[in-house]
Amino acid sequence: MTSPPFKMVKWYLDCVTESGDAIILYCAELHWRGFHAAYSSVLSTQGQAVTARSSMSRYRLCANQDRIEVELPRLKVVGEWKATAEAVQRTVFESPAGSVQWNCLQPRALVRVQIGDRKLSGLGYAECLTLTLPPWQLPMRQLRWGRFVCSTDTLVWIDWQGPYTTRLAIHNGRERTLHSVSDTELLLDGATLRMEEGLPLRAGRLGSTILPGVPALKKLLPRSLFNIDEHKWRSRGVLDTEHGQSQGWVIHEVIHWNL
Repeated sequence: MTSPPFKMVKWYLDCVTESGDAIILYCAELHWRGFHAAYSSVLSTQGQAVTARSSMSRYRLCANQDRIEVELPRLKVVGEWKATAEAVQRTVFESPAGSVQWNCLQPRALVRVQIGDRKLSGLGYAECLTLTLPPWQLPMRQLRWGRFVCSTDTLVWIDWQGPYTTRLAIHNGRERTLHSVSDTELLLDGATLRMEEGLPLRAGRLGSTILPGVPALKKLLPRSLFNIDEHKWRSRGVLDTEHGQSQGWVIHEVIHWNL
């Protein structure tokens, strides 16, 4: 069997402390046209300050049903995610040309992570996306994604809009109908999540936010990919359901495909 012409496996892992300090890790492996590249990045907050770094060096990531261990030597990051909620998987998009497979390994996790001399611990989240279709070929115009985590509830959502449209929301392992989503509110069947004005984590086009740290990718990827516009926040969230109210931290984003 021949391998697909394009394959990208992208990991997303995060942690937010009780006080709201956050760390987000991205780890990705790209195979395309005989080319192989590894990419990693770390975004962290301390108070209102946000810092981000990227690297094209190799990383180590070991995952099983209960635990994920990750090490980014060049970025001086090491962390452990221990699952406290059941994993969920979905095929988000599929066509003869390729697919997007979403594996939310840890809707909620107990996390310990060290970046340099700084140590953080708190509740977190981890997922893995596998794409066999290049991102610039996806039938999408806008994507909203987010996750809410607290000691009693987990909620993750995907709102894909464009030539192809799909919506997905999973609350405590149960799929709920997603009626509407904005920067400040998520309306579900039987639940409402309200998000306070959050701390901006990233804002702008990929060409100015992510890709400057990895110039080698500029030679490989289509220039149109640099125009994808991303806005990401860390916000305090209040979730109202038929069982009561809970409070936790939200990380959410909206991405515009300006291709």
